Amino acid sequence: MNRVFIKTYGCQMNERDSEAVAAMLRARGYRIVNDENTCDVMLLNTCSVRDMAEQKAIGKAGHVAQKKKRNPRFILGILGCMAQNRGAQLLDALPDVDLIVGTQKFHQVPDYLDNLRAAQEAGTVLPTRIVDIAEEAGSQNTIREHVLEERQVTAFVSIQQGCNMDCAFCIVPKTRGDERSRPMDQIVRECEELADRGVREITLLGQIVTSYGRRDYTHTGGVTPFVQLLERVNAIPGIKRIRFTSPHPRGFKDDLIAAYGRLEKLCEYVHLPLQSGSDRILRAMNRPYTRERYRQIVDDLRRVRPDMYFSTDIIVGFPGETTEDFEQTRELFDACNYDMAYVFKYSIRTGTPAAELADQVPDDLKEERNQVLLRLLEQNSDRRNATLVGTTQEVLVEGPDKKGVGYMGRTRGNRIVHFAANERLIGELVPVTIKRVSTAVLYGELELAGVER
Repeated sequence: MNRVFIKTYGCQMNERDSEAVAAMLRARGYRIVNDENTCDVMLLNTCSVRDMAEQKAIGKAGHVAQKKKRNPRFILGILGCMAQNRGAQLLDALPDVDLIVGTQKFHQVPDYLDNLRAAQEAGTVLPTRIVDIAEEAGSQNTIREHVLEERQVTAFVSIQQGCNMDCAFCIVPKTRGDERSRPMDQIVRECEELADRGVREITLLGQIVTSYGRRDYTHTGGVTPFVQLLERVNAIPGIKRIRFTSPHPRGFKDDLIAAYGRLEKLCEYVHLPLQSGSDRILRAMNRPYTRERYRQIVDDLRRVRPDMYFSTDIIVGFPGETTEDFEQTRELFDACNYDMAYVFKYSIRTGTPAAELADQVPDDLKEERNQVLLRLLEQNSDRRNATLVGTTQEVLVEGPDKKGVGYMGRTRGNRIVHFAANERLIGELVPVTIKRVSTAVLYGELELAGVER
């Protein structure tokens, strides 16, 4: 009765939280299984950024609850952002849920499962349900354990949680709490331990990752705490590549832009959320930058690294968005020439300022604007990928591809590459010549003279 299946919805932060929970449960003697049909405990780590994400999780929980009719000792838990957002109210819609744990209480999951199982062993078929969404000081420091698959060469490292930005459309400050950073020494030690375990690429994670440590560390010689952290991770011998997500445009000061030119392990890829290209809508969103400032950041980064790859987040259909506002977004989207973008149709999130705004945009217009940007993105991606044909790219070999016909890895620009290789190259940086491309994937040939492929 100790087999646990964890299903994760949403962002990379949620993936990292789930991994830490899995590591803590393994240390307590639980088995983490990949097949939900074989589990005794199912934990749904949820997202609240959009209503659809919550509805998917609620639908899944309602379906899974049927297992309890066949097995009264089956345990169903809801973790993360939706748990934090809705709390005990979830029990009205999902009375069969046993455990509700918020975003600052992930580390309590092993104890709570032990308590539920102990109650079952004592003969209680339906033990008292547990709901814990309280804040806890220092909770950001508990997401530090890792479950690494055999020969895993990439890993996420959580450096900061919470957000103080109060964007009008966003529920994250409610679900993740105030901005909190982990100690720099602790983060560096975690990265060193991952390097010792064979990890070669680190992605630093935070709600506003570029705000890391701004209340805890001093600027030194004009260098922000976040860039100081990048410098220290860059100095770890076993780490070959560094990425980070998700930043905020206001975090791109001169020191961070310059870091792309002087830190050799910092990949020339940046996720730079735009949200809107209209100054009027940006003000309504409470985003503290202008389209001109955003474009300046893009241009400055390309001056430092002409081969920089960009991805972004865009919201279409924010309340009051006019045809002119959207056209300004489309123009800036086109000018920035993104390699990847996450385009979202505005979703009302109860409890956010935008939910109360008048002049909501009709769903069909949101969809139309969404498709315009997606078509433009496809054109951008096709054009950029076409320029890579015939070039030789540095690729970190991650492992076999999903089809089992070869191996896959990523370029420094975060492009997926498929190619023939030998298993012993997993974890190595190798040159791959690109032979053909699709919109999302590159196909290449390993260029290692005298080395078995």
